[in-house]
Amino acid sequence: MSSSPHSRLRAEWCPSIPRELMAGAVATFALIPEVIAFSFVAGVDPAVGLFASFVIGIVIAFTGGRPAMVSAAAGSVALVAAPLVHAHGLPYLLAAGVLAGLMQIVFGLLRLGVLMRFVSSSVRTGFVNALAILIFAAQMPHFIGANTATWAMVGLGLAVIYLLPRITTAVPSPLVCIVVVTLAGHWLGLPLKTVADLGQLPGALPAFALPDVPLTLETLRIIALPAFAIAMVGLLESMMTASVVDELTDTPSSKNRECSGLGVANVAASFFGGIAGCGMIGQTVSNVRYGGRGRLSTLFAGAFLLILMVLLKPWVSQVPVAALVAIMVMVSASTFDWGSLRALVRHPRMSSAVMLATVAVTVATDNLAAGVATGVMLSGVFFTFKVARLLHVHAAQDADGTRVYRVTGQVFFASADMLVDAFDVREIDGAPVRIDVSGAHFWDVTAVAALRKVVERLRKHGSVVEVSGLNRASQDLILQLDAAPQQAQTPR
Repeated sequence: MSSSPHSRLRAEWCPSIPRELMAGAVATFALIPEVIAFSFVAGVDPAVGLFASFVIGIVIAFTGGRPAMVSAAAGSVALVAAPLVHAHGLPYLLAAGVLAGLMQIVFGLLRLGVLMRFVSSSVRTGFVNALAILIFAAQMPHFIGANTATWAMVGLGLAVIYLLPRITTAVPSPLVCIVVVTLAGHWLGLPLKTVADLGQLPGALPAFALPDVPLTLETLRIIALPAFAIAMVGLLESMMTASVVDELTDTPSSKNRECSGLGVANVAASFFGGIAGCGMIGQTVSNVRYGGRGRLSTLFAGAFLLILMVLLKPWVSQVPVAALVAIMVMVSASTFDWGSLRALVRHPRMSSAVMLATVAVTVATDNLAAGVATGVMLSGVFFTFKVARLLHVHAAQDADGTRVYRVTGQVFFASADMLVDAFDVREIDGAPVRIDVSGAHFWDVTAVAALRKVVERLRKHGSVVEVSGLNRASQDLILQLDAAPQQAQTPR
């Protein structure tokens, strides 16, 4: 039966073993140049980032909440970690990684992954597009000042990547790209920069060790804020990556489990001498594009990285950087949401502004967290502005001379002044007033204060005021705050 435990386990781990292994291998090769580059950004040896990526990949394959998602040492975390490394050294970074992991575990246990609901589709699109731009920009140093052979091999690699799938999809074209470019560079004797030129690769397995820092309050003071920043940036990027994979695969994921799973992985990575990490959207998209759907692809990406770095080190060292650059250019192009450019003219202006602001801030600051925070803030502001404009107050005159005001919409801090301004005591001139709020809802203390202000102002100018139609929730709020006139406490 399709619902049997065995079927569910197979669907979660390895829907297609060959595809899972090949997709994981593609993700691994896409990881290598970025992890090494991010290690330099953080101010640590490349082995620190590579060991972290291996441990995180293995652990999160079991503990994470999103199958097929690739997590490793990431640039966003490296940017946050760099000042701590420069000021206090690697041991304090490892201690901060342990503390950050514990924070992420607590975050998941408290089920705070629900906060992803506040990230709009426009922000997610901006996040993806900004990341694609950053991935492409990270390849520019390899092009600037490069010789003709480098340009030619990048072109050859891209040709293989994009043309081979038209012939066969049995083997992922990025893997073929690596083989072809490596062999071509070796046979032709081309002057190409290789992986070995990027940094010293690890020569042994990672060893378990506690961070070599004193267990004192001073240590906690030093690592507390960096650990919190690492935890929040890691959670944000991982949850955003998980949401992107949800959309690509049309399958749900457990954001809370992903939070706790990332925490466990970061604690483990820190104990094995690695920097903390998070979800890698470029490598994850690459994994998914080439057939990765289960946890096996994530597990193999981590395991294969260790195999490449330790057992196959002599061969991997000879892989031209041009081949990896070609893969990353492909990852950048496939990550970018090209349809969002056409949608700019069709979507509401506010939504397009949110997407563009997210991209602009992320690219300008080279900080994904700053871009997403800006997008979420603008989404909230625009939403508040939009909802506030839905408040309407209609005035009419009853046969007995009573002035009737019918309020419809949402009354809260952003629309409270509109409610007050709708009542002109000069027009009423002391006539009886009935305020019908059956079509309105009062959300906060500002809304209640606005209603009280209207009633008190009208009474001050000689009107007899009656408030009717308060719904139960609004009435309970008013009674709780004890801030409304007596008429408003008893709806009619």
